[in-house]
Amino acid sequence: MTTETEEQIQPETLAIVQGQALVSLPKDLYIPPDAMEVFLEAFEGPLDLLLYLIKKQNLDILNIPIAEVTRQYMEYVEIMKELSLELAAEYLVMAALLAEIKSRMLLPRPETAEGIEEDPRAELIRRLQEYERFKQAASDLDKLPRLERDTFTVDAATDHFVFEKPQPVVELKELLAAFLDVITRIAHTKSHEIQMEPLSVRDRMSSILNALQEKEFIEFHSAFNANEGKQGVVVTFLAMLELLKDHLIEFIQAAPFAPIHLKAAA
Repeated sequence: MTTETEEQIQPETLAIVQGQALVSLPKDLYIPPDAMEVFLEAFEGPLDLLLYLIKKQNLDILNIPIAEVTRQYMEYVEIMKELSLELAAEYLVMAALLAEIKSRMLLPRPETAEGIEEDPRAELIRRLQEYERFKQAASDLDKLPRLERDTFTVDAATDHFVFEKPQPVVELKELLAAFLDVITRIAHTKSHEIQMEPLSVRDRMSSILNALQEKEFIEFHSAFNANEGKQGVVVTFLAMLELLKDHLIEFIQAAPFAPIHLKAAA
């Protein structure tokens, strides 16, 4: 009595993980029971399904165990319903036909005029054999090469076509317009290089102040360098004016029309 009670209380093993029995689903990793369902088979119709069930179990198509085939067929129909697949009407018609054949197999079969009992499965067997022949023929056709069946090579002979390419006719005004366009482009591609001035007013101011540190007076004319040309004269004169503005030098003239000298401001 104790053994039976322990067997009833013992929980059901859900899976074996690393040699240990798993009796309850993990709380942090829950997989719904129908999450791993895979529906692989796809059939073109009820006859295709029946043929699949017969071949799967190596049954004789001439001696179909109608009860077992009907059970498996109905299981497939129920699976289609559970997976919310669109259930075609012909599947339900075949289910009704199987149920009818199953019921007729259980009842006594009447004899025909020739004294032979009619097999309720005869019509279904004939349809299955015919469907199997057509399915095999379609499979054989599909194995044939695609070329010259679905696709065909096409060759077009172009030897008799003669193409004459006329020479372009260029007028003088078009040639002049093209030449003017080239000239315009060249004018737009001219480069202008900017160079720094060789003479700097700031540098010349420093030179004048350095000279006044060596001499107390510098004659105005001696501050200019004739070799520098007009640009040097202008730069030197601007440097003198900047120093005079900043009160760094003074211009001194002893008498009217006397020479002008430069002197550092006191």
